[in-house]
Amino acid sequence: MTGVLALILLAGAATYYRLDGNLRIFDGGALSPDRPAAAGPDADGRTPVNVLLIGSDSRDGANRDLGGGEESGARSDTTVLLHVYADHRHAVGVSVPRDSLVDVPACRLPDGSWTRPRSGVLFNSAFEVGGAEQGNPACTQNTVEKLTGLRVDHTIVVNFAGFAAMTSAVGGVEVCLPKAVHEGDLNPNLGRPGRLLFGQGKQKVQGQSALDYVRLRHGIGDGSDIGRTKRQQAFLGSLLRQVKGVGMNPTTLLPLADAATGSLLVDPGLGSAAKLLSFALSLRDIELRDARFLTVPWRYEGSRVALAQPDAGQLWAALRADRRLDGSDDAGGPSPDSRGVSLAVRNAAGTAGLAARAAERLEAEGYTVSDRADSAPTTRAVTVVRHGPGQAQSAREVAGLFPGAVLESVDEPGLVLLLGRDFAKASPSPSPSAPPTGRLPASVTAAGRSAADDPCTDLSYG
Repeated sequence: MTGVLALILLAGAATYYRLDGNLRIFDGGALSPDRPAAAGPDADGRTPVNVLLIGSDSRDGANRDLGGGEESGARSDTTVLLHVYADHRHAVGVSVPRDSLVDVPACRLPDGSWTRPRSGVLFNSAFEVGGAEQGNPACTQNTVEKLTGLRVDHTIVVNFAGFAAMTSAVGGVEVCLPKAVHEGDLNPNLGRPGRLLFGQGKQKVQGQSALDYVRLRHGIGDGSDIGRTKRQQAFLGSLLRQVKGVGMNPTTLLPLADAATGSLLVDPGLGSAAKLLSFALSLRDIELRDARFLTVPWRYEGSRVALAQPDAGQLWAALRADRRLDGSDDAGGPSPDSRGVSLAVRNAAGTAGLAARAAERLEAEGYTVSDRADSAPTTRAVTVVRHGPGQAQSAREVAGLFPGAVLESVDEPGLVLLLGRDFAKASPSPSPSAPPTGRLPASVTAAGRSAADDPCTDLSYG
């Protein structure tokens, strides 16, 4: 429900001071000290941007009546990782199911101490760490960075009240229901159908009704959070269409900007109206058909959700390499940027045999390995792709094949892959059954929807 917050903040320079007074900023010191490296620029000097969008179910203040409960603390009701490609003409929002089983790294508590890492816990539990009413967005960001190997450049949190106000500010959003929905579907504890909330088919919703729509879980499909995520993605597409239809100008977007910033919690990098506006303006050239939404590949594990491998890993690798998921920049084989690219491989992990394994992976993706050495003068903890001037894009493509790899710019031309101990730990043996990272599976290429799709299509699961 937060996938277009950046776009809707185009209210103009005249609103800076008003919006600055509304913004809340979380402490950047709570972010992990061990983060993935930031993406480098492409050959044209453009850089991809990753934004974590979180919908909070906090019942604090005005959210209590809208959320229909007295629960304390806050949970991440919806989480979308928005990857804006380096060309700033394409974007993909990846939903992470809240019931996913993930590893949560060390996170900082309100008293300044840090928790111990946890394994196999619910994804949305990261936002609850510390029990603060505003949640713990830094912990969720730490978790997403560990999960994906992507550096999150910005994080934005919106609560119930802010979401309801924004949908009213744009005059409502068109949605579609595959069947009629009653109160009892929104609240199964009611014990009876209750009044009609939504009729079947297309309709506009705003305020409380918009919030009810994106929170609706039962009564449609199998009643799962996965199905609800599909409807939330459809809502994001409709919201983007509505905002673009109203017009990206200060006069029409001022009320929307006021509604948004009054309920936002952001990272320090977006901690002013000027920064928000600058980021929003960078997205203005993304067309509806080029804004896509999908859910990370998953499977059921009992009543919980496990991320399906190797598909999920291939998705994250493609985003690290800034590759589009629909294959529009890829013929289905090796990445176009790999063709004709030559590089050397050096084993700096201190474990024999890794250079040949890495070379095999690179050659499967279409790269030419000009030289390989199974030892290096010094060992490294982290894999590095060293590149010369003008080769940042090629280096980023290579790094996308090695999760956690970082880029290093040098003055000498050429590409060198320096394998670190992280590669030795992550790749104990080859996996011939797994498809190469560069050939994305159908669970990624054929999944999801664009903002231009009909709001009545693909609304549930089961």
